[in-house]
Amino acid sequence: MPTFALMRLEETPRQKKIATAIQQELAAMLQGAVRKQGVSNLVLSITKVNVTVDLSLAKVYLSIFPKDKGEMHLKGIQENAFQIKHDMATRMRNQLRKMPELTFYLDDSLDYVEGIKNAINKPENPLKDAKLLSKRQKK
Repeated sequence: MPTFALMRLEETPRQKKIATAIQQELAAMLQGAVRKQGVSNLVLSITKVNVTVDLSLAKVYLSIFPKDKGEMHLKGIQENAFQIKHDMATRMRNQLRKMPELTFYLDDSLDYVEGIKNAINKPENPLKDAKLLSKRQKK
């Protein structure tokens, strides 16, 4: 396999820098909006941001607590993605020329890890019978 093909799997320093900047600004903006609205008992955090190589798209992974209201809040964020992008572009105008399109997803990695821990502690061995583990959806 050529070495240049392997290099594409890694994020470039520019992608990492932009992803980190978006993560910090977006977290501050969304958490500020939650506080301003006076919503109590809601914890919203940005767990990861992945930016494409051409810097045109950013996948934003959210962790929302309580989990039972996570889908509802995610839907609200997705419906307002255009306004969020506009506000982010305004906040980051000195750092980015063009704001990437933002797509939002719920981060289920903690649930996935919890499922693995529970499967390991059961008497059945999930390593011998893969059907015992739930499949993870690729996003």
